[in-house]
Formats: sequence, structure tokens, C-alpha cells
Amino acid sequence: MALRSVPLAAGAAALIAVLASCERVPPALDGIRQRGELRVVTLNTPVSYYLGAHGAEGLEFELAQAFAAKLGVGLLMYPVADAQAMRADLASGRADIAAAQLTADAGWERIGMGADVYERVPQHVVCRRSKAAVRKLADLGGSRLAVRDASPQERLLERLRDSRGLDLEWLATAPASVDPLEDVKAGHADCALVDAREFSFSRHLYPEVSIAFSLPEERPAQWIVRRRAGDLYAAVNEFFRSIVTSGELTAILARASGDRRRFEYLESRQFQEHIASRLPPYRAWFEEAAAQHGIDWRLLAAMGYQESKWNPAAVSPDGAVGVMMLVASTAKSLGVKDRRDARQSIFAGARYFAHVRTKVPARVPEPDRTWMAVAAYNVGFGHLEDARVLAQARGKNPDLWADVRGVLPLLAQERWYARAKRGYARGWEPVQFVEQVQGFLTMLEWQELAEEDEEIESVGTS
Repeated sequence: MALRSVPLAAGAAALIAVLASCERVPPALDGIRQRGELRVVTLNTPVSYYLGAHGAEGLEFELAQAFAAKLGVGLLMYPVADAQAMRADLASGRADIAAAQLTADAGWERIGMGADVYERVPQHVVCRRSKAAVRKLADLGGSRLAVRDASPQERLLERLRDSRGLDLEWLATAPASVDPLEDVKAGHADCALVDAREFSFSRHLYPEVSIAFSLPEERPAQWIVRRRAGDLYAAVNEFFRSIVTSGELTAILARASGDRRRFEYLESRQFQEHIASRLPPYRAWFEEAAAQHGIDWRLLAAMGYQESKWNPAAVSPDGAVGVMMLVASTAKSLGVKDRRDARQSIFAGARYFAHVRTKVPARVPEPDRTWMAVAAYNVGFGHLEDARVLAQARGKNPDLWADVRGVLPLLAQERWYARAKRGYARGWEPVQFVEQVQGFLTMLEWQELAEEDEEIESVGTS
């Protein structure tokens, strides 16, 4: 999927009009700086804002954080239930900005000002793989098409139908119920119209569907600034112009994708090579750190390999660094001064894992308790708890990893994460993380058995 940034429109005439209408209104930026806080309302979605293992993540969160830093203030970013609630908060002045990959349609323009477009998002028509060839809009005639009710995608279909006279029919899915892709998977629809960015997260959950084609019209994404805040509106537009020029926007957009963290499945030959070439300098530290917390050193080493391939200079797309891939906030809380220092990273990773493991109820049997702790190390304990609650609600055993791993990916589906206490999670990642750690652990155990056999043979021949 190729997402691109676009030149930002100056909007000079509109800005002059806005500023003229706000002459007697106290500057919004002064109020924000006086309270020391920028207030941004958003939605709990993978493309906007969600809680990861180490705190808030998401495209809009990254952008809002960067803008608040430029203003020299803190950031209060909070999710609400839906677009209607976002509009209410913006209209009341509770929020300064609404940010959730929005498009400034008539509903938004009544209560706010659409800032310059910072991204144009391709619109994918996604179909079941068994569907006969669909390559263009005309091929959709007679097909059952799913789309979110009252969404920008539905507005786009209406314009295409009316302007081109196309025979288009669609099933409007209520925003808080089933994802349109779920309708395709279940056979209620043949195809769905979705944002490319949204699909980058959903594709992991629906292997039965694939992109048929993209519409010629892309959807503009922008922030909505509250009315009577002309100076804030100008500052937002200047911020986006500056990060386009610097290249920072391109980097942020590239990071904010469901494909951001590519999991590599077991490559045993490379792993065996790294056991010989990379592990020796760190093995004693893995053993010592693990012993301090009652952890199998091979498990800790397997987690370290999955995180960084035992590379102390490794850096992830989301800013995690070092052997155990610690983000800055976690490293600071654990007293780590240099995340690239392998010893500090390994000992801090062991402490963090041990802390997470204590949160898993003692009644959970082994090895299930360990695998849940490994999953929580990756996704955060709160999301693990949401999965356990969901497992129990679906008649599964929340104390069995096999049952919990089966529902974790559901936390990436809106109809499930909308009910979860901590909202959206990239639920497929901890499942993959545990599977790979298990594989690396097994190979480390085999390696140690081989070393013991060699020692026995050596003693026998001496």
C-alpha cells in the first residue's frame, strides 16, 4: 500500500476571513499556553489513537504530540464514543481540535474549521478471494457491497452513483456493530469499500479477502479546529507545512500502519548462526538477570532474540531500542540510562517481565501463566485482561492460554474492542510473538542438550 503526503493548500482567503471574524475573541493559543495543555478529542481506533504496551499510540496521537511539543505545552488526548460526541466536544469548546482521520464534510463545517489536508488516503474495494474478477467500478454492478453507515466511504459511493449513473447498491453497516469486512467474510456481502490505512490493520484478521482495485478518488484526511480560534487554525496549518517540508510527516505516516511491525517466522539456520556469533557475549547476563527473578534464562534470551536478534543497536519503528526493545518511558521507569547498553537492557527487560508475570493470577497453571506473561510483555497487561474477560464471555477458559490466544485477535475488531475496557489492540501481534518465542526457546533447549552431550562425550574419552 502506497500512501503519500500531498502539497498543502494555503487557504489564505479563508484564513483572512476567519481571523477577521475573531478580532474580538481572545487568542486561542494564549488560552492553551496559559493552561499548559492542548486538548484533542479523538476516537479509539487503530488509525487514530489506542493504548499499546507502553502507552498511547496511533497516527493522530503522534501528530498531536508533535504539535503540542511545538506549542510548548502538554497534550490531553482523549477518545469518545463516536463522531457525534467529537462534534459535541468541539462545539462546546471542551476540545481545541478533533483528530481522527477526518474529512471536513458539511457536518463538521457547521461546528469547526477543516485544516489543510495532510494525507489523501486511497479507497480500496476489497472482495472475497472466491469472487469473480472485479477490476473496476463497472464490475460491481449486481454485487453486494458493504460500507459503514454515514461514513466518508458511503458519501463517496453516493457521489459516484449520482455523478456517473452507476448501478451501485450497498449494505450500510452500523458503525458500532460489525466491520464491513466481517460482512464480506460471513458472506453477507461480496465486497467492501474501506480506507487503505484501515485495511492495513484489518488484513491480518481477514485472510479470505484481498484488494480488488482502488477507486480513482482518494479521501482527504485533516484536523478540525474549533470555531473562533483563528490563530490556532493558522498554527495547525503552519505545523503541517513544516513537517511536510522537513520530511517528518512522511516518516510518521510510514510508521502508522498495520504493517509497521513485520513478524518474521522461524529461520532456524540464521538462529543457529546467531547462537554461535551473537549470544556468547550476553549469555552470562541473561543467566544472571533471569536467576534474580526466577526466570528460565533461555526464555529471557528467546524474548530478546525475538525483539532484536540480540542486537543492542536495534531500533524499532515505534522508537523501542536495544536487546530487549525498551521504549523511552519504560526504560526511564526501570532506571535505564542507556538503552543501547546490552547489560542494562537485559536486566531491565527481566525486571519488567517479572513484574508483568506477577500480575497474572497465581491460579493460572503453568505453562499458561508464562505464555500469558510473554503476551502481556508484548501487548500490555491491560489488553491481556481484556482478552481474558472476552474469553470468559464467549464460554472459554480465561486461565488457559489456548483459549485466550484464540480471542486476542478479536481486540482488533471494532465490535469487540468497543466493549473492551482498554479499547483497541493489535491483538494478532502477541499471538505471533508468543509462537515465535516458543520456537526460539525450544531451539535454545535443544542447543543446551547438545552442549551437555558434548561434555559427556568429552569426559568419556578423557
